[in-house]
Amino acid sequence: MTAADTTSNATSSATADNARTRRRPTRLRTALLALPLAATALLGGLAAPAQAATAQAATAQTATAQRPLTCQGQGIDPSAQLHYQTQIFIKAPLSTVWRVHTDVAAWPQWQRAVSGMKPLTPGPLHPGSQFRWTTPAPATASTPATTLVVTSTVQNVRPGQCIRWMGPAIGDGLRIDRGTHVWNFIKVPGGVIVRTEESWTGAQIEADPATAIRYLAPGLDEWLADLKARAEAQSCEH
Repeated sequence: MTAADTTSNATSSATADNARTRRRPTRLRTALLALPLAATALLGGLAAPAQAATAQAATAQTATAQRPLTCQGQGIDPSAQLHYQTQIFIKAPLSTVWRVHTDVAAWPQWQRAVSGMKPLTPGPLHPGSQFRWTTPAPATASTPATTLVVTSTVQNVRPGQCIRWMGPAIGDGLRIDRGTHVWNFIKVPGGVIVRTEESWTGAQIEADPATAIRYLAPGLDEWLADLKARAEAQSCEH
């Protein structure tokens, strides 16, 4: 073998090593990305039926998370500085969850935060339906404790799938000019994922957004928890 051959072989070897080195991060990234899929497949194969349903619900919940919510193409106020989105899995039929949620006259029976309710439009909720309800608002550094009177007007509804309403909330020393609330209902194995997103607009709350979000976020989480408890209890009764 000549010196030229040796040099050529060494260069080829170095080139191959460099190529393998360059490919290695790609292979590593591919392997890391594949791990969650492999784990999901393995767990899906080993899980009992109830566990599988739970895993499927969790997967669906993750897949739908973080998308802006809409009903018939309409969502929250896009200009709102204050908004929050959350969701929950409810182990009950979609028909039960929808009925409990849209029977607004019965809200005070199961919603801890609703102290009063008066439907202003008879019959099932439809675009143009109105209802007036009350909810206590605790004192903050800038506002006194009060009871908010909320007048909601349904804007969009698709039975069993979504509903959207909006309206003002007014109390002594506190005012939300407009709350826009969107709800989505997604049937999954074993139950329903309920997703909700709400925005608030108004000079008073926008002047102190840190305080406002501390009440908006837990309020929606509590609403979902109460809806879950009520729907699952009624599902067990039938």
